[in-house]
Amino acid sequence: MASEGPAEEPLAGPSRAGPSLVGQDAVRALLSAAPDASAVTVGIHRAGQQAFVATGTTTHHGDHPAAADTRFEVGSLTKTFTALLLAEQNARGEVALHDAVAHHLPAGTQLPAGGTAITLLHLATHTSGLPRLPPGLLRTALPRLLSNPYADFTRADLLDAFSRTRLRARPGTRVRYSNFGVGLLGHVLCAAAGGLPYEALLAERILGPLALHHTNCTPDPTPRAAATGYRRGRPRPPFDIPGLPAAGAVRSSARDLLTLTRALLPHRCDAVPAATPASPATFPAPLRTALADVTRPCLTLPNGTGLALLWNTRTRPDGSALYHHSGGTRGCTAFAGFSPAHDTALVALANCAPGHGNHLIQRAYEALLSLLPEG
Repeated sequence: MASEGPAEEPLAGPSRAGPSLVGQDAVRALLSAAPDASAVTVGIHRAGQQAFVATGTTTHHGDHPAAADTRFEVGSLTKTFTALLLAEQNARGEVALHDAVAHHLPAGTQLPAGGTAITLLHLATHTSGLPRLPPGLLRTALPRLLSNPYADFTRADLLDAFSRTRLRARPGTRVRYSNFGVGLLGHVLCAAAGGLPYEALLAERILGPLALHHTNCTPDPTPRAAATGYRRGRPRPPFDIPGLPAAGAVRSSARDLLTLTRALLPHRCDAVPAATPASPATFPAPLRTALADVTRPCLTLPNGTGLALLWNTRTRPDGSALYHHSGGTRGCTAFAGFSPAHDTALVALANCAPGHGNHLIQRAYEALLSLLPEG
């Protein structure tokens, strides 16, 4: 970790001096949770106030300080963008949650045994029965296993893999986390929107209206704008996932991720003038509907956890729901979480891969809990 100290950037809120949104011990633990990273950025929203904290530089031994707009690979946090896209297209009537996946696949696509029962909702709740990764991916991944394992796996490969897959459970009966399933969901959504590429569809329906100016699926050419990813101290090439972009292709910043999570809070309109370009009053009607629908509980498990549309949920002792998701690539780690009942959100990003010694996700989750009332 670079020795440069943390810098707080107070933003909108009643006090321009910057509210003490979370205890200093929690901030300190969070910023030091990924010791192999050169940069860590955190965004916090609580009761109408927000602040950003950043430490380090975008590369080891670099001279570009990390900031709220520094972009990181967010890995599986991409799935939460895909969930919002699904809800938006459902609101438009382009798809329905209970549509059979087969209805939206190219004519002649071969289905696995039992595949006719898979719906879009199954894909969006990890209950499709599909395995975590497509069969055949490991074969293409081997030459790039330590750098870019998804780079040679294409959309055609994914559809071919789908036809050869053996379902691990009957659709709708078991939760099994699946990058494969969400990658397939992305291709279904693109087909339903007239064949737009995932990045273009996401930009048109979600990123543009929400004013997420530092979010897309394209690597940045310079270290000034984006953090270089590291794995065990070695720089990693930009993460490439052409066959499953909906599962892990997004790059984003702490500012944009906090904007996204704030848009999912029911109190988001309280201090936002209607004329503000990114205020909910200016969102297209399907997006406004989607922002509410994406957090509706879809299933609850006996241990108090559950799923909305691709957001993990946990019921707290006071009965409120906590939403969270994490992500990781070969060079970055990401976390986002929020509590609608308590108008609170926290996001965190680091430019080192998940693994031994990287506790960013756990410390971020703990910091988010520390913002909420006890009990």
